[in-house]
Amino acid sequence: MSKLIPIVALLCSLLGFSNFTVASPTVEVETTLGSFVIELNSQAAPITVANFLRYVEDGSYKGSIFHRVIPDFMAQGGGFNSEMGRLPTYPPIKNEASNGLLNNQATIAMARTNNPDSASRQFFINYSDNSNLDYRRGSDGYAVFGTVTSGFSVIQEMATKPTARYKQMANVPKTPIVIIDIKIK
Repeated sequence: MSKLIPIVALLCSLLGFSNFTVASPTVEVETTLGSFVIELNSQAAPITVANFLRYVEDGSYKGSIFHRVIPDFMAQGGGFNSEMGRLPTYPPIKNEASNGLLNNQATIAMARTNNPDSASRQFFINYSDNSNLDYRRGSDGYAVFGTVTSGFSVIQEMATKPTARYKQMANVPKTPIVIIDIKIK
C-alpha cells in the first residue's frame, strides 16, 4: 500500500484532479542519536514524496549519515555513508518548490545543486524558518515535502555535536550521525 499512495497522488496531479486527497504517509527515522517521525505531504509534493519513499523502500538510506549540520540553519543527510563515500542515486526529479510549502522550522526539503531539477536522494531538515530557501519570483527554491512531527529534539541534538572540515566539505559531524533504520509507519 505504501508504494501506491505516491503513485496515485502523482497520477491525480498529472491528470488535474486537484481535489483528490491521499493519506499522508509517515516515516520513522532511527539514528545513532535517537528517532524522529516525518509526516510526508503527498498532495503538495507527489513527485518528491514518491522519490523519497523509493529510497526508504529500497533500504539505501540505512547506513547513510547526516553529513552537514549547521546550527540555526539545517541538518543535511541521506547522500553519503559513514566513510564519506557518495551513495548511488536514481535520476534527479523535478523541483516542486512552488507547491506552497515553506522551509519553516522542522520541515524536510530536498537538497539540490544550482540546477533546480537536480534533487535525488539528499534531504535536509530546517532548524529554523529559512524563507531564503522558499520558492519566489527570481528564486527556484528548495522543495519542502514534509514535517517532523515528533522527535525534533533529536535533530536539535545534532546541532550540538562538534563538526569539522572533511576535504571540500564543511560542517561535517566529527562523530558520524548514522541513519540506522528508516521505515514507513
